[in-house]
Amino acid sequence: MKHKVTTNSDHKQPVFDNVLARDFSAAEPDQAYVGDITYIWTQEGWLYLAVFIDLFSRRVVGWSMGSRMKTKLVTDALLMAIWQRQPDAGLIVHSDLGSQYASKIYGRLLQTNDFIGSMSRKGDCWDTQSTILMNVLLA
Repeated sequence: MKHKVTTNSDHKQPVFDNVLARDFSAAEPDQAYVGDITYIWTQEGWLYLAVFIDLFSRRVVGWSMGSRMKTKLVTDALLMAIWQRQPDAGLIVHSDLGSQYASKIYGRLLQTNDFIGSMSRKGDCWDTQSTILMNVLLA
């Protein structure tokens, strides 16, 4: 299977500072979520999967699947996490520099809930989403 790129960081949209700063720990639930998009084979063919993981519990708190990698994929995943967990204002939501996470709609969702957006830096192999998720899941 050929590798598919799931991050389009070549855009002119505003990006968030790296507030998480590689600190993958959390003292209590709903302090920080990390999110990413991947693709998986299903009986319906290839589908994209967006997930958000709570850094404290190391569990998926929100997810969404779809045939297209649009902003709705990540906003639906975050909306599921919000609905299930009811996090307080100040939650750090960390992602890569993908255009879905830099969109106005995603930014408004963070702002409406008083969440703090955070993004990895481009080209930093120690601060990519796959590295983050591996650190989270293997910790």
